[in-house]
Amino acid sequence: MLKIKKVFQTFFQNFSAIVNFDDREKFRESFIKLHHRDRARYLFSLDQKSRKHYYAYLSPREIARLLESVKAKERVQYIIELPVEVAAKVLAEMYVDNAVDTLNLLPTIQLNKYMGLMKPATAHKISALLHYGENTAGSIMTSELVSVLEDTTAGQALEILKNEAHKVATVAYIYVTDTEGLLVNVVSLKHIILADKDKPVTDLGRDHVLSIQASAEKIEAARMLRDYNFVALPVIDFEGHLIGVITVDDVVDLIDQVAATRYGRLAAVGDVELTDGPIVSAVKRLPWLILPLFLGIVTAALISTFEGILAQVAILAAFIPIVSGTTGNSGTQSLAVMVRGIATGKLRRLSLKKYFLKEAVTSLVISIACGVALSAIVLVWKQVLYVGVVAGGALMVSLFIGTLAGSVMPLVMSRLGTDPAVASGPFISTICDVISMAVYFGLATALIDVLL
Repeated sequence: MLKIKKVFQTFFQNFSAIVNFDDREKFRESFIKLHHRDRARYLFSLDQKSRKHYYAYLSPREIARLLESVKAKERVQYIIELPVEVAAKVLAEMYVDNAVDTLNLLPTIQLNKYMGLMKPATAHKISALLHYGENTAGSIMTSELVSVLEDTTAGQALEILKNEAHKVATVAYIYVTDTEGLLVNVVSLKHIILADKDKPVTDLGRDHVLSIQASAEKIEAARMLRDYNFVALPVIDFEGHLIGVITVDDVVDLIDQVAATRYGRLAAVGDVELTDGPIVSAVKRLPWLILPLFLGIVTAALISTFEGILAQVAILAAFIPIVSGTTGNSGTQSLAVMVRGIATGKLRRLSLKKYFLKEAVTSLVISIACGVALSAIVLVWKQVLYVGVVAGGALMVSLFIGTLAGSVMPLVMSRLGTDPAVASGPFISTICDVISMAVYFGLATALIDVLL
């Protein structure tokens, strides 16, 4: 890893020297030979002043391809560095879906300014995709695809593909429509190449055409591409007209984004970014720390209620962190498993009855194993039967309840239409604290006269 980093540092230094020499031809001769990812890494390693110097060496199309190598949020940062006229040309040169992703993150005034400077045909193509909701499949599709009519032959389709390929991001498939634009078939490039040139395209490809409606959730498109191992997925309107395609690269970005968001919510850090200032970061993180703080007061109140028990058997206080901590950890584990199951769609393949039965048995096994282990440790260590039974028994009961709570809460939130990841780790841990302390001291009170 260090060796790779050193290679890139040397590479950046060499190119910086070329830029400083203002030798445009020498720069382009060396730079264009690089892979576009390496070009982007160099460009975005520079400070803003150097980047502006660098932009003058490249055409709008070349800048567009470099910007498409980074995520939309970063893309916006670099777009606004450009003169307005240049930025509009760069956006027009991007693939439509990437241009839409970028424009959606800009203020309306700036968006309209860029759109007004584009050619009417380009602006119309982009604006047709801007109105789709953020979470819909339509918001991540592109209208740039290769389609042919159903009476087209394989030979004709191949010629059309050759002429149109430079306009689209992915040429893995040709989409076949009828005269009204309804999707009737999807043919892979492989089938086109191998088929007899006079064979109609309707006789090639799949027996069953899979597509997704533009109004469907975009995460559903990601699942379809993953489950069926597609490179691209056609998008249709509610009548079945072909209106676009979602490519696998857009889905990879989406999966990264969803994973980061879910992890952030699970860890109760929401949309906190590494680039946020300390005040902004604190404001974003505080709510999910303050709420558990108030719930923690409930735990403190429970403990204070049982001061009498603690006064009689002070050693009980030593095992409070073990019982509450283990219960919280188990609840968080169940929460994470459930959120992952909902996010990946695997939970939908199981019946709820079967799932809850499995979780109940899992919780029972975990609680018995941990409860017996703690009882044995306490008995060997302290040789006090009462404390061993109370600590082990309380852990056993609270673990069972806490583990089930961690599984049920995300499902309930999902059914209510709320992101299940908001049942965050700190939140479920605090609830488990309340449960474990209630069980611990309740059991201690019930058994004190029997075992002491």
